Amino acid sequence: MDFDFSEDQRLLKDSVDRLVLDTYGFEQRKTHIAAPDGWSRANWARFAELGLLGVNFSEDHGGFGGGGVEMMLVAEAFGRGLVIEPYFASVVLAGGLLRHGATAPIQDAYLPGIAAGEAVFAFAHHERNARHVAHHVGVTATPSAAGWVLNGEKSLVLHGDSADKLLVSARIAGGVRDTGGIGLFLVDAASTKRRGYATQDAMRGAEITLDNTIAEAVLSLDAWPAISRALDEASAFLCAEAVGAMEEVLAITVDYLKTRKQFGRAIGEFQVLQHRAVDMKVQLELARSMAMYATMMAADDDADTRARAISAAKVQVGRSLRHVGQEAVQLHGGIAVTMEYKAGHYFKRLTMIDKSLGDVDAHLERLAAIGTAF
Repeated sequence: MDFDFSEDQRLLKDSVDRLVLDTYGFEQRKTHIAAPDGWSRANWARFAELGLLGVNFSEDHGGFGGGGVEMMLVAEAFGRGLVIEPYFASVVLAGGLLRHGATAPIQDAYLPGIAAGEAVFAFAHHERNARHVAHHVGVTATPSAAGWVLNGEKSLVLHGDSADKLLVSARIAGGVRDTGGIGLFLVDAASTKRRGYATQDAMRGAEITLDNTIAEAVLSLDAWPAISRALDEASAFLCAEAVGAMEEVLAITVDYLKTRKQFGRAIGEFQVLQHRAVDMKVQLELARSMAMYATMMAADDDADTRARAISAAKVQVGRSLRHVGQEAVQLHGGIAVTMEYKAGHYFKRLTMIDKSLGDVDAHLERLAAIGTAF
């Protein structure tokens, strides 16, 4: 199998790496976090100008028809820079749902706006009692003369506080944890009650209340297959982002070992610490290989095959990021957990990636449920 990048992929990697390097220094990131939305609208416009918001969209929808490899390159760069803009929420999650679960007219109406940076979308799916059960949907949708009426609450909606539109999963039939009977609806975010907040990794989340909210459009009345596929693609993106973050925190740690002196010597000269840095590198490469595997398998049409690959990757990446993050903090000492030093911010983001869309234990359970034969 050829793992070399094409010319277009190399150009994409160079451009996104340069963008992150130019706009995401540690002090610049603090400025972005302090913005009214908790992220930089100017950076969002730059992403659109470079075509990053349409990487995985077709040319008809303002993108350039990229696939998993292109998204992996973006994810790794964003992981290295700790990018906080709503790329994952709007492009990866919501964009994936629109691509897989919406009709052609709906796609034509909304995907070009996402690609152009004119609208921010968010996926309102998680609920407080769901834990890591992805098909737990308690919000209800009822048909009426005015359209579908939504009632209930969604929790931890990534960038839901600044989104223009929400894609809301809602129960139209069956029990709370049935995979059938789940609909997907487009809602004007301004028609909901929203409480926004900063998450531990400086991203944004929101609690969304739907109180007799009328849906603007129906994407699907049998939405679980599209939701499942979009969540698997999003998990592959998170695995690649974790690789980028681990790469950077390892580089920071090795540099610290070379410069921090104790007993008149750089602490990196002590063999035991060299061995621990090597173990971090080993875990990074294990995670990288599984992230690449997830990238290749995320497009598989067979749901069980795709699920096995994604869950296996999420398990290994989760174990690796925990090891790399904890070792980075240990090898730095107390400075690593201060807000003024960047190593701790990488550890926070890695921890949140581990918990997003299912942690190690949840994906081990998923593998046990579907079987682990490859």
